[in-house]
Amino acid sequence: MICTAFFPGQGAQHPGMGQSLYDNSASAREIFDCASEIVGYSVSDLCFQSDKEELSRTVNSQIAIFTCSMAGLAALREHGVQIDACAGFSLGEYTALAASGVLSLEDAIRLVQRRGELMQQAADSTDGCMAAVLGLDDATVEQICAQTEGIVLPVNYNCDGQLVIAGEREAVTAAAAACKEAGARRAVPLAVSGAFHTPMMAPAAAQLRTFAEGLTFHAPEIPLYTNITGELLDVPQYPEYLERHMVSPVRWKHLVQNMMADGHTNALEIGVGKTLAGFARRISRDLTCRVVETMDDVTAVTE
Repeated sequence: MICTAFFPGQGAQHPGMGQSLYDNSASAREIFDCASEIVGYSVSDLCFQSDKEELSRTVNSQIAIFTCSMAGLAALREHGVQIDACAGFSLGEYTALAASGVLSLEDAIRLVQRRGELMQQAADSTDGCMAAVLGLDDATVEQICAQTEGIVLPVNYNCDGQLVIAGEREAVTAAAAACKEAGARRAVPLAVSGAFHTPMMAPAAAQLRTFAEGLTFHAPEIPLYTNITGELLDVPQYPEYLERHMVSPVRWKHLVQNMMADGHTNALEIGVGKTLAGFARRISRDLTCRVVETMDDVTAVTE
């Protein structure tokens, strides 16, 4: 079986995540064990025993989600599934870097751990937030953000009628109110700890670039579509790219449309949650996206 892989980002975490894979797949357990050895604590305990509040801390959720996604991919490969292309949403792009061979598993774990630490520090030192604007076209949301005082920007282009904004709390609140006045159905605050993919992450992004300069990067072994442009990955300097990635919008809708144009219409959302499968239904009826979060899901897609 050959499929395209979608890897979720932060926000999908929940207590007990990944335990079904750990309990039923030797390959998945190896991923958890490798992550635990590198980060210096039990990632399986973090995923299986932590409460929602603890898992929602950026420093914890990023390594937890990455590990569960890689464990899901390992279980699928153990059952003969091949990946012909991949993409990940925000944090999920780091999973895609590992899945495509750009980074070794070990270096990807180190990079994700450092990213979570830096973004947690940035979130703790600033008063930022994010909100999903529903039922308004992208151009109107972009215009409202541009006209709002303070830092507020469109950061996640999820699907038609859903665009996430982020920035300073007062500016996001004002922009969200203006979006509702302009006809948005809702403007929903997101349960994240900072203004991700905005200039408020710039100090963290610069430090991540420095850290990444000590890692080894390779050309992707399978097509990887990027958040920044939605196009195929073609990066001369990966550390500089990762710095830009942290402060740039996620153009998911454009990315998925490009993948489909290249013939990738059968996808699996691998890891935690079903957010990207929901976006897929909104982006195109010609795109099939099944969720792989448990061992039962692995069995279902490989039967």
